[in-house]
Amino acid sequence: MHRGRLVIGVSGGSGPVMAVHLLRALRAHTELELHLILSHAAVRTLQLEAPELSLDEVRALADCVHDFRDVAAAPASGSWRCEGMVVIPASMHTCAAIAHSLADNLLVRAADVNLKERRKVIIVPRETPLHLGHLRTLATLAEIGTIIVPPMPAFYARPKTIEDVLQQLSGKVLDLLGIEHQLGMRWSGPEPHDG
Repeated sequence: MHRGRLVIGVSGGSGPVMAVHLLRALRAHTELELHLILSHAAVRTLQLEAPELSLDEVRALADCVHDFRDVAAAPASGSWRCEGMVVIPASMHTCAAIAHSLADNLLVRAADVNLKERRKVIIVPRETPLHLGHLRTLATLAEIGTIIVPPMPAFYARPKTIEDVLQQLSGKVLDLLGIEHQLGMRWSGPEPHDG
């Protein structure tokens, strides 16, 4: 019996720090074997948005890093067992490719494989505002079985820092994966009051 595996795909949308935070949260809260696929655009965006993070640091958060171009890598096959996949962030280009099974790279192929095998695929799309083409792409993704998690903060948690927002997002993804954690605030209703 294999140790449970999870694929994390990082595309070129703004916010690859969301993936870094999620990888760290997964490391802290689960024994899953983490398989990372970074697109070329993700690497470039990471350099631009988080120059304090080295690519080696990010790769070290995973148990295995797969070449984005290698469509023969293990996650490209449905016979390779895993628990599912998270694409974070998902550019609209990547969303459209997944929605239409345009699997010309490992990230999209892995998502396509997980969908056909009826495994959980969580998509964190990064674009705003959204035009009708984006909305139709997201609707198609929902129709074919993905779970779409836009990185929207819950203001009831009163986030004060980017770290607060990232914690809440990672916590939401971990919830969807069925992983216990203590990230972020859970709503339990308003405080009771007299009168």
